[in-house]
Amino acid sequence: MNEIRENRMLGYGNSSTASTSRSRANGLSIASLASGIVGLFAFPAILGPIAILLGMFGQKQAPPSGGKAGLAKAGIVLGIVDLVLFAVLLSVAAALSG
Repeated sequence: MNEIRENRMLGYGNSSTASTSRSRANGLSIASLASGIVGLFAFPAILGPIAILLGMFGQKQAPPSGGKAGLAKAGIVLGIVDLVLFAVLLSVAAALSG
């Protein structure tokens, strides 16, 4: 009876480790996306370039067919949007201060 329980427990452990290795996302891509999103609301001049750099490194680490490179691309795009937003806000502030 104990042998049957041990065999059942071994089967549960093997399936969870296989699923976590397949669904593991690239940390740099996620950090790039998070930096780009937060940069839209606070510190765009700092977080924009960080999002771009992390996204570029995340694209290099992501497998080409895995689909995780999309997170890195989104982070790069948001980083560029952060910098454009900062430039627009800076030019508006300069124009208003006259």
